[in-house]
Amino acid sequence: MPRLHRTSRMLDKGQLRILRLKTIDPYMSFGNDRNLSTLEQQIEQLHDKLTEYNTTLAALDLAKQEIEEMEKNMGNLLDQLLQGVAAKYGNDSREYEMAGGTRKSDRVRKSAASRAKNSVRKLAQAANN
Repeated sequence: MPRLHRTSRMLDKGQLRILRLKTIDPYMSFGNDRNLSTLEQQIEQLHDKLTEYNTTLAALDLAKQEIEEMEKNMGNLLDQLLQGVAAKYGNDSREYEMAGGTRKSDRVRKSAASRAKNSVRKLAQAANN
């Protein structure tokens, strides 16, 4: 899921305010860098930084998608290689275990009694909630 691009309420407010202030006096100044040209510079800097930030987010989203695709492809290859070892040596062989699989004889299956006990416990918990 792509990240949400950022917007700035302060940028919108500043753009609207500068338009309104320019209608009063396009050269409005109150000294000590409190003037419209300073406000225009800050608006431009904030706009540029937001654009840079959102562009970086888009690049990160693309990189994340590429990584996820590569991981998916690698996972498929790993599964295929393990299946190949199972096909050649069997899924109860030491080679299958060495390749990262669990030998068929080493798998532990729950007994019917423990499965029934677990289902009764789950029903009791559901009734309590």
